[in-house]
Amino acid sequence: MPMCSIFADHKSEERYSKLSLAYTTDEERQLIEETIEACTPLCSIQPTIYGGAVTGGKRMITIEYHDDCDREGGNVFEAIIKKLGIEECH
Repeated sequence: MPMCSIFADHKSEERYSKLSLAYTTDEERQLIEETIEACTPLCSIQPTIYGGAVTGGKRMITIEYHDDCDREGGNVFEAIIKKLGIEECH
């Protein structure tokens, strides 16, 4: 089920990566939260997860992995993007 109104942004450095998901509706927020809960067990490291406001009435949930030497967080991000039906990640 493509969720075209959810915007994904990914940033990565040597042992750090983050995925930010911008959404508009409560239904999208709930879907994102459920997807994060289902996918984060794919990584042995606990992520930092936080939310906030973005421009244009959107809100955002961000998932960050620190000290991810084996880059396990990438598997989580791929699973989240696939499960949400996001076709493009910036």
